[in-house]
Amino acid sequence: MRTMVLIAALCAAGSAAADDWPVLRHGMWEFNRSMETVGKAGKPQTVQTSKCTSPTEEWKRQQETLSKAGCKFSPLVRAGNVVTYSAVCKMQGSTVTSKSVMTVDGDGAYTLRVESDVGGETTRELLQARRKGDCPR
Repeated sequence: MRTMVLIAALCAAGSAAADDWPVLRHGMWEFNRSMETVGKAGKPQTVQTSKCTSPTEEWKRQQETLSKAGCKFSPLVRAGNVVTYSAVCKMQGSTVTSKSVMTVDGDGAYTLRVESDVGGETTRELLQARRKGDCPR
């Protein structure tokens, strides 16, 4: 489970300068995430959450936290509205590598696909995020 949390955190982190991240609006966001382990039977694990946040600021905070924990990140690469990056983390005797591809839809939505390898086991994650409106006051 701890490894799954690390993989989930990797989807939101990278090592580019602050202005290299897509700028998304602060507000109430809905996140639909599914994760599966390649080659294992069963349905993907799915989680839906909503929270008031700024995805851009959250990515920066997570990147800083994971970097301090020993993760190394590639620079962001942009091609139109697609951003790619990768990460390698060595924690608790395991090495986790991941490649992330983010497709940004304006300043209010994005889709993130992450493929990770944890000790020879491949996981795939799909995160669909959409801004639903302003935060409650």
